[in-house]
Amino acid sequence: MTGEDVRHVFEAMLPRDEIDRLCMQCGVIERQRKLDLGMLVRAMVISAGTPGGAYQADVLRSYLEGEVPPVARSAFYRWFDEPLERCMAALAERAVAYARAQQVDLSGPLCGVKDWYIVDSTTVRVRDALRKEFPGTGEYAAIKVHKVLSVGCGAPVRYHFSPAREHDSRHLTIDESWRGYGLLADLGYASIERLRACDAHGVSVVIRLKDNWKPKVDYIARGQVTQTFFPGTKLEALLAADILMRDGRVIDADVHVGGDKHPLPLRLIGVHTPKGYCFFLTNLPPRIGPRQVADLYRVRWEVELSIKLDKSVHRLDEVDSERPCSLKTLLHASLIASTIAALLAHTHNLQTRPPQAGAPRTEAPLHPRRLALQLAVSCQSIAQAFDLQGSEATQRWDKIAALLTHSGKDPNWRRRPSVLDQLRGWKRQPVVHRQSSQHHLKAVA
Repeated sequence: MTGEDVRHVFEAMLPRDEIDRLCMQCGVIERQRKLDLGMLVRAMVISAGTPGGAYQADVLRSYLEGEVPPVARSAFYRWFDEPLERCMAALAERAVAYARAQQVDLSGPLCGVKDWYIVDSTTVRVRDALRKEFPGTGEYAAIKVHKVLSVGCGAPVRYHFSPAREHDSRHLTIDESWRGYGLLADLGYASIERLRACDAHGVSVVIRLKDNWKPKVDYIARGQVTQTFFPGTKLEALLAADILMRDGRVIDADVHVGGDKHPLPLRLIGVHTPKGYCFFLTNLPPRIGPRQVADLYRVRWEVELSIKLDKSVHRLDEVDSERPCSLKTLLHASLIASTIAALLAHTHNLQTRPPQAGAPRTEAPLHPRRLALQLAVSCQSIAQAFDLQGSEATQRWDKIAALLTHSGKDPNWRRRPSVLDQLRGWKRQPVVHRQSSQHHLKAVA
């Protein structure tokens, strides 16, 4: 990854001209004030990974690091109003649109769709003064962040906020915009109506079998069957009578759900785990084997890692504000910062992937969290690099890229590739343990 690559991502995500245009469009400045809009927005995003990045006071310190007129803290806090929140929301929408436009890294069982999208949410507790706007499930205030993560580029492609009291399922709508994509979701989004919507709009889906669903088996392609049965027999009856054995082998069956009047045909996949059998429903073709379907569902863990990045590095769960507009402004800044880290890692990993599918990787990939930690350390250098020109700018961006590449390397890429990496064709590689240190100790003795 070169300095030009890093510069391109930052300038695409935080373009000065676009920030000024959005601020004018949203009415951020209605009168002349000593406010550098580009510097303010960049300070919010770049400082999100610093120890106090969730606080407006830390944003002020980062803002004053630039060549801007000094401003009192009280006046600075008043800038976090509704127009600035609308501006950050528009900038965030532009950022996720840029993520959607990225070249995806899909191979092996991941192919066959435009991209796989993982949906999930996380709850952020906020000040009790905001209970009216953001009621939680208890006697407290909380806001929920609903995220759609791209498997192909590792970055969020959609997100929005809601009161934490609202259920996740109502915030996912499968429509024509999903055609050609794949959906990975947990049981919070499981419903027969959503599966019908996936079928109607051409969406591939892998989801866990819900306990209260009663799929009826039409045909068993794989699995130990002890005797014949009538098509349409309930799965639980076949399992209870040991007609379909749970003997450690995979199960692949054609089933239908949703009642006999309007049946929805699906594949039922059963895979044995240390905790027993785990069952999935999918509409993927038979060429995707049962264990590959199970591994596809395990890729859902990537959204948990993305949320961990939001919270552990970019302080998503530490945002502190008394007003809804300033709260959302800082949340947008945190999520944009996470998107930048994910896209930088994706840029490097895409450039260094093996030229042929299945070939071993020879260069370490970048880990988004490790890269984000280095971005937090280099935040002031990055902020200054925006204003440099010519060879000086090139040298600064090259230095930043070298630091990010060195510090962001995944130390476990050889011995512990993730499920996603293995689906892409990466294989565990033997690690050679050097004995030189022990040899030198013996020589000294």
